Amino acid sequence: MYPLKFEPILKERLWGGTKLKDVLGKPITSDITGESWELSAVEGDISIVSNGEFSGRTLQDLINTYTSDILGDSVYKRFGTDFPILIKFIDAKQDLSIQLHPNDTLAKERHDSFGKTEMWYVMDADEDARLIVGFNKTVEKDEYVKSLENGNLLTLLNYEKVTAGDTFFINTGKIHAIGAGILLAEIQQTSDITYRVYDFDRRDKNGNLRELHTELAIDAIDYTKKDDFKVVYPKTKDTVNTMVDCPYFRTNYLELTTQNSWNISDRDSFTIYMCVAGSAKVSNDFGTVALDKGETVLIPANTKTLSIDTSWVKLLEVTV
Repeated sequence: MYPLKFEPILKERLWGGTKLKDVLGKPITSDITGESWELSAVEGDISIVSNGEFSGRTLQDLINTYTSDILGDSVYKRFGTDFPILIKFIDAKQDLSIQLHPNDTLAKERHDSFGKTEMWYVMDADEDARLIVGFNKTVEKDEYVKSLENGNLLTLLNYEKVTAGDTFFINTGKIHAIGAGILLAEIQQTSDITYRVYDFDRRDKNGNLRELHTELAIDAIDYTKKDDFKVVYPKTKDTVNTMVDCPYFRTNYLELTTQNSWNISDRDSFTIYMCVAGSAKVSNDFGTVALDKGETVLIPANTKTLSIDTSWVKLLEVTV
């Protein structure tokens, strides 16, 4: 179970651009590529291994065959053979739609799916680029519905100016949108359930307005103003810095300038590394891979010793 890399799953989006190619080197072929799914077990979009003897096999195939070796016993007990994390890079040339995601209970009841708790790490941002995160005041449900009817929802929303390195935790029910000019890494529960509530009256390439999920969203929204989204985290070099620790995933920030090795035999979870700057060689007991900016690697759970050799790299480390 050597470190596994996967073919990116590239998604054209109405709001996408070319930064996935220009900044991260992804093999995109259009000017509106908005997402690169780096590690996915979403039905219809299963990641395919790109390196070593398992090249060409799917993530789900490996999980079904080598279950605990890939996932870890504790992860298997919680999620079965469902891989619980979805990893993406997102390029927003235009504003994304204003949206939110249901919690586990609603998602299971309505869609037989996980909910969608997620986090964002901003890799690049144009000057004055902004995110929408939550409301700027506590809002009553009737007030929200009326704002949709009157076309003034934007006046109720909270805007956050961002720069590279800023990190946000988006829990379920929180209304949000990635703004134009932002390139980010996204870590989330495995789910593709999104309730779109406003889309700036944009039309797709066929001239159609995109579907809104107004009724589904009403009972899924958290209408309370909360300042719980901006993640403040240490950035000490050559150590593991905790960013987010929630029931669905743990994410650490690593800025390394030399070789580091760890015994992780008691981790009992797979480990994901997203390279957000620089480059490194990542090794476990069974092999070594090169990891460059914009790439992702999965370290199987049966790894005992992990080593990262670099002169400079910034990584997001994800476990469950």
